[in-house]
Amino acid sequence: MKTSPERILPQSMPIPNKIKMLGRLIQFFSPSLATKFAIKLFSTPFKFPLPKREKTMWESAQKSRLKIPSIQKEIDVLSYGYSPKKVLLVHGWCGRSTQLFMIADKLLEKGYMVISFDAPAHGNSEGKTTLMPEFLESIYEIDKQYGPFEAAVGHSLGGMCLYSAYSEGIKFNKIVSIGSGDTISEILHNFTNNLSLKPKIAKKMKKYYDQQFGRDIDLNASSTMAKNVDIPALVVHDALDSDVFVSSAYAIRQNLQQGTLLITNGFSHTKILRDTKTMNRVVKFITT
Repeated sequence: MKTSPERILPQSMPIPNKIKMLGRLIQFFSPSLATKFAIKLFSTPFKFPLPKREKTMWESAQKSRLKIPSIQKEIDVLSYGYSPKKVLLVHGWCGRSTQLFMIADKLLEKGYMVISFDAPAHGNSEGKTTLMPEFLESIYEIDKQYGPFEAAVGHSLGGMCLYSAYSEGIKFNKIVSIGSGDTISEILHNFTNNLSLKPKIAKKMKKYYDQQFGRDIDLNASSTMAKNVDIPALVVHDALDSDVFVSSAYAIRQNLQQGTLLITNGFSHTKILRDTKTMNRVVKFITT
Protein backbone atom coordinates (compact mmCIF):
# COMPACT_ATOMS: atom_id res chain seq x y z
CA MET A 1 0.00 0.00 0.00
CA LYS A 2 1.46 3.35 -1.10
CA THR A 3 -0.13 6.67 -0.37
CA SER A 4 -1.02 8.60 -3.53
CA PRO A 5 1.60 11.27 -4.44
CA GLU A 6 -0.81 14.18 -4.07
CA ARG A 7 -1.35 13.31 -0.42
CA ILE A 8 2.32 12.91 0.48
CA LEU A 9 3.80 15.62 2.68
CA PRO A 10 7.12 17.33 1.78
CA GLN A 11 10.32 15.47 2.62
CA SER A 12 11.79 16.10 6.05
CA MET A 13 15.25 16.70 4.53
CA PRO A 14 14.90 17.74 0.88
CA ILE A 15 18.02 17.49 -1.26
CA PRO A 16 19.26 20.95 -2.38
CA ASN A 17 18.61 21.74 -6.04
CA LYS A 18 22.30 22.44 -6.67
CA ILE A 19 23.17 18.87 -5.68
CA LYS A 20 20.39 17.49 -7.87
CA MET A 21 21.62 19.49 -10.84
CA LEU A 22 25.17 18.30 -10.30
CA GLY A 23 23.98 14.69 -10.06
CA ARG A 24 22.03 14.94 -13.32
CA LEU A 25 25.01 16.53 -15.06
CA ILE A 26 27.36 13.75 -13.93
CA GLN A 27 24.78 11.14 -14.93
CA PHE A 28 24.54 12.62 -18.45
CA PHE A 29 28.25 12.05 -19.06
CA SER A 30 28.83 8.90 -16.98
CA PRO A 31 26.31 6.67 -15.14
CA SER A 32 29.26 5.01 -13.35
CA LEU A 33 30.48 8.34 -11.96
CA ALA A 34 26.90 9.22 -11.05
CA THR A 35 26.70 5.98 -9.09
CA LYS A 36 29.89 6.85 -7.18
CA PHE A 37 28.51 10.34 -6.54
CA ALA A 38 25.26 8.89 -5.19
CA ILE A 39 27.10 6.35 -3.00
CA LYS A 40 29.16 9.15 -1.46
CA LEU A 41 26.05 11.22 -0.72
CA PHE A 42 24.14 8.20 0.58
CA SER A 43 26.77 7.49 3.22
CA THR A 44 27.31 11.12 4.30
CA PRO A 45 24.71 12.41 6.78
CA PHE A 46 23.93 16.11 7.09
CA LYS A 47 24.39 17.61 10.56
CA PHE A 48 21.92 20.09 12.01
CA PRO A 49 22.16 22.46 15.02
CA LEU A 50 20.60 21.21 18.25
CA PRO A 51 17.00 22.51 18.35
CA LYS A 52 15.92 24.43 21.43
CA ARG A 53 13.28 21.80 22.22
CA GLU A 54 16.03 19.19 22.73
CA LYS A 55 18.33 21.26 24.92
CA THR A 56 16.79 20.22 28.25
CA MET A 57 17.57 16.57 27.61
CA TRP A 58 21.06 17.42 26.35
CA GLU A 59 21.87 19.59 29.37
CA SER A 60 20.38 17.20 31.94
CA ALA A 61 21.81 13.91 30.67
CA GLN A 62 25.15 12.42 31.65
CA LYS A 63 27.50 12.30 28.68
CA SER A 64 30.24 9.80 27.94
CA ARG A 65 32.35 8.56 25.04
CA LEU A 66 32.29 4.93 24.00
CA LYS A 67 34.81 3.25 21.70
CA ILE A 68 33.27 0.80 19.24
CA PRO A 69 36.18 -1.63 18.71
CA SER A 70 34.78 -3.32 15.61
CA ILE A 71 34.68 -0.05 13.63
CA GLN A 72 37.39 1.87 15.51
CA LYS A 73 35.21 4.91 16.12
CA GLU A 74 34.12 6.72 19.27
CA ILE A 75 30.52 7.71 19.78
CA ASP A 76 28.74 10.03 22.22
CA VAL A 77 26.38 8.30 24.65
CA LEU A 78 23.71 9.99 26.81
CA SER A 79 22.40 8.52 30.07
CA TYR A 80 19.15 10.21 31.02
CA GLY A 81 17.88 9.56 34.55
CA TYR A 82 18.76 6.56 36.70
CA SER A 83 16.81 3.35 37.11
CA PRO A 84 17.33 -0.41 36.75
CA LYS A 85 14.60 -0.23 34.10
CA LYS A 86 16.38 0.98 30.98
CA VAL A 87 15.18 1.83 27.48
CA LEU A 88 17.44 2.26 24.44
CA LEU A 89 16.61 5.01 21.95
CA VAL A 90 18.07 4.87 18.41
CA HIS A 91 17.74 7.89 16.14
CA GLY A 92 17.50 7.76 12.35
CA TRP A 93 19.58 9.09 9.48
CA CYS A 94 20.75 12.67 10.12
CA GLY A 95 19.32 12.44 13.63
CA ARG A 96 21.02 12.72 17.02
CA SER A 97 20.85 11.36 20.56
CA THR A 98 18.22 13.89 21.70
CA GLN A 99 15.86 13.57 18.72
CA LEU A 100 13.48 11.30 20.63
CA PHE A 101 13.43 13.72 23.58
CA MET A 102 9.65 13.61 24.05
CA ILE A 103 9.69 9.83 24.57
CA ALA A 104 12.72 10.20 26.85
CA ASP A 105 11.00 12.81 29.03
CA LYS A 106 7.84 10.73 29.35
CA LEU A 107 9.78 7.58 30.21
CA LEU A 108 11.72 9.51 32.85
CA GLU A 109 8.41 10.50 34.46
CA LYS A 110 7.46 6.81 34.55
CA GLY A 111 10.63 5.84 36.40
CA TYR A 112 12.71 4.59 33.50
CA MET A 113 16.30 5.36 32.54
CA VAL A 114 17.01 6.23 28.92
CA ILE A 115 20.21 5.49 27.01
CA SER A 116 20.66 7.17 23.64
CA PHE A 117 23.63 7.92 21.41
CA ASP A 118 24.93 9.80 18.41
CA ALA A 119 25.55 7.16 15.75
CA PRO A 120 28.89 7.28 13.89
CA ALA A 121 29.19 10.43 11.73
CA HIS A 122 26.21 11.94 13.57
CA GLY A 123 26.11 14.61 16.25
CA ASN A 124 29.35 14.64 18.24
CA SER A 125 30.45 11.13 17.29
CA GLU A 126 33.48 10.35 15.13
CA GLY A 127 33.39 9.93 11.39
CA LYS A 128 32.12 11.71 8.29
CA THR A 129 30.50 8.73 6.56
CA THR A 130 28.59 5.74 7.89
CA LEU A 131 26.07 3.05 6.99
CA MET A 132 23.62 0.73 8.73
CA PRO A 133 26.29 -1.85 9.78
CA GLU A 134 28.04 0.82 11.89
CA PHE A 135 24.73 1.71 13.55
CA LEU A 136 24.36 -1.98 14.39
CA GLU A 137 27.90 -2.30 15.76
CA SER A 138 27.21 0.69 18.01
CA ILE A 139 24.02 -0.93 19.31
CA TYR A 140 25.85 -4.19 20.05
CA GLU A 141 28.55 -2.41 22.07
CA ILE A 142 26.04 -0.24 23.93
CA ASP A 143 24.09 -3.36 24.88
CA LYS A 144 27.30 -4.87 26.30
CA GLN A 145 28.21 -1.75 28.27
CA TYR A 146 24.79 -0.41 29.34
CA GLY A 147 22.29 -3.25 28.92
CA PRO A 148 20.17 -5.20 29.36
CA PHE A 149 17.29 -3.04 28.16
CA GLU A 150 13.62 -3.45 28.95
CA ALA A 151 12.70 -2.01 25.57
CA ALA A 152 14.12 -0.23 22.56
CA VAL A 153 12.68 2.51 20.35
CA GLY A 154 14.05 3.29 16.91
CA HIS A 155 13.16 5.98 14.41
CA SER A 156 13.58 5.42 10.66
CA LEU A 157 16.97 3.69 10.14
CA GLY A 158 17.08 3.22 13.91
CA GLY A 159 13.94 1.08 13.70
CA MET A 160 15.44 -1.03 10.93
CA CYS A 161 18.52 -1.58 13.08
CA LEU A 162 16.47 -2.77 16.04
CA TYR A 163 14.76 -5.51 14.03
CA SER A 164 18.16 -6.69 12.78
CA ALA A 165 19.78 -6.42 16.22
CA TYR A 166 17.05 -8.49 17.88
CA SER A 167 17.11 -11.02 15.08
CA GLU A 168 20.87 -11.38 15.53
CA GLY A 169 20.80 -11.94 19.28
CA ILE A 170 20.25 -8.76 21.32
CA LYS A 171 17.26 -9.23 23.60
CA PHE A 172 14.62 -6.67 24.56
CA ASN A 173 11.21 -7.25 26.06
CA LYS A 174 9.52 -4.85 23.65
CA ILE A 175 10.41 -3.03 20.43
CA VAL A 176 8.93 0.14 18.95
CA SER A 177 9.76 1.30 15.43
CA ILE A 178 8.67 4.72 14.16
CA GLY A 179 8.80 5.44 10.43
CA SER A 180 11.02 2.43 9.82
CA GLY A 181 12.09 1.53 6.31
CA ASP A 182 11.84 -2.00 4.97
CA THR A 183 14.11 -3.10 2.09
CA ILE A 184 17.40 -1.40 1.27
CA SER A 185 16.44 -1.58 -2.42
CA GLU A 186 13.39 0.57 -1.81
CA ILE A 187 15.42 3.05 0.24
CA LEU A 188 18.00 3.31 -2.56
CA HIS A 189 15.23 3.77 -5.13
CA ASN A 190 13.65 6.56 -3.06
CA PHE A 191 17.05 8.19 -2.55
CA THR A 192 18.01 8.23 -6.23
CA ASN A 193 14.51 9.35 -7.19
CA ASN A 194 14.76 12.27 -4.75
CA LEU A 195 18.17 13.03 -6.23
CA SER A 196 16.49 13.13 -9.68
CA LEU A 197 18.64 10.26 -10.97
CA LYS A 198 17.48 7.37 -13.14
CA PRO A 199 16.32 4.06 -11.55
CA LYS A 200 19.35 2.26 -13.01
CA ILE A 201 21.58 4.22 -10.60
CA ALA A 202 19.74 2.66 -7.66
CA LYS A 203 20.31 -0.79 -9.17
CA LYS A 204 24.02 -0.04 -9.62
CA MET A 205 24.20 1.14 -5.98
CA LYS A 206 22.50 -2.04 -4.82
CA LYS A 207 25.00 -4.16 -6.78
CA TYR A 208 27.89 -2.20 -5.26
CA TYR A 209 26.68 -2.74 -1.69
CA ASP A 210 25.95 -6.42 -2.34
CA GLN A 211 29.56 -6.85 -3.46
CA GLN A 212 30.96 -4.76 -0.61
CA PHE A 213 29.19 -6.76 2.08
CA GLY A 214 29.34 -10.11 0.30
CA ARG A 215 25.61 -10.76 0.46
CA ASP A 216 22.26 -9.55 -0.73
CA ILE A 217 21.69 -6.50 1.47
CA ASP A 218 17.93 -6.98 1.20
CA LEU A 219 18.35 -10.01 3.46
CA ASN A 220 18.37 -7.40 6.23
CA ALA A 221 14.99 -6.00 5.20
CA SER A 222 12.93 -5.13 8.27
CA SER A 223 10.03 -7.30 7.12
CA THR A 224 12.43 -10.26 6.84
CA MET A 225 14.03 -9.64 10.24
CA ALA A 226 10.55 -9.21 11.73
CA LYS A 227 9.92 -12.94 11.26
CA ASN A 228 12.42 -13.58 14.07
CA VAL A 229 10.92 -11.03 16.46
CA ASP A 230 8.90 -13.00 19.01
CA ILE A 231 8.24 -10.17 21.48
CA PRO A 232 5.53 -7.46 21.48
CA ALA A 233 6.40 -4.89 18.82
CA LEU A 234 4.66 -1.61 18.01
CA VAL A 235 4.97 -0.34 14.42
CA VAL A 236 4.25 3.39 14.17
CA HIS A 237 4.08 5.20 10.83
CA ASP A 238 2.47 8.27 9.36
CA ALA A 239 0.25 7.71 6.33
CA LEU A 240 1.66 10.80 4.59
CA ASP A 241 5.34 10.03 5.22
CA SER A 242 7.27 11.02 2.07
CA ASP A 243 10.67 9.82 3.31
CA VAL A 244 9.52 6.23 3.91
CA PHE A 245 6.23 5.07 2.42
CA VAL A 246 3.66 3.66 4.84
CA SER A 247 3.70 0.39 2.86
CA SER A 248 6.87 -0.45 4.83
CA ALA A 249 4.90 -0.47 8.08
CA TYR A 250 2.32 -2.90 6.71
CA ALA A 251 5.03 -5.23 5.39
CA ILE A 252 6.81 -5.25 8.77
CA ARG A 253 3.63 -5.77 10.79
CA GLN A 254 2.58 -8.68 8.58
CA ASN A 255 5.64 -10.70 9.64
CA LEU A 256 5.71 -9.87 13.35
CA GLN A 257 4.52 -12.57 15.73
CA GLN A 258 3.13 -10.09 18.28
CA GLY A 259 2.87 -6.90 16.27
CA THR A 260 0.62 -3.87 16.72
CA LEU A 261 0.21 -1.25 14.01
CA LEU A 262 -0.35 2.44 14.74
CA ILE A 263 -0.93 4.62 11.66
CA THR A 264 -1.13 8.37 12.15
CA ASN A 265 -2.15 10.95 9.57
CA GLY A 266 -0.50 14.28 8.88
CA PHE A 267 2.76 14.31 10.89
CA SER A 268 5.25 13.25 8.22
CA HIS A 269 8.53 11.45 8.90
CA THR A 270 9.99 13.51 11.76
CA LYS A 271 7.16 15.65 13.14
CA ILE A 272 5.52 12.46 14.35
CA LEU A 273 8.22 12.36 17.06
CA ARG A 274 6.77 15.56 18.51
CA ASP A 275 3.11 14.57 18.52
CA THR A 276 2.08 14.24 22.17
CA LYS A 277 -0.77 11.79 21.58
CA THR A 278 1.35 9.43 19.49
CA MET A 279 4.31 9.53 21.87
CA ASN A 280 1.96 8.85 24.80
CA ARG A 281 0.81 5.73 22.97
CA VAL A 282 4.43 4.65 22.53
CA VAL A 283 5.25 5.17 26.21
CA LYS A 284 2.09 3.35 27.31
CA PHE A 285 3.05 0.40 25.12
CA ILE A 286 6.48 0.23 26.78
CA THR A 287 5.36 0.69 30.37
CA THR A 288 2.25 -1.55 30.51
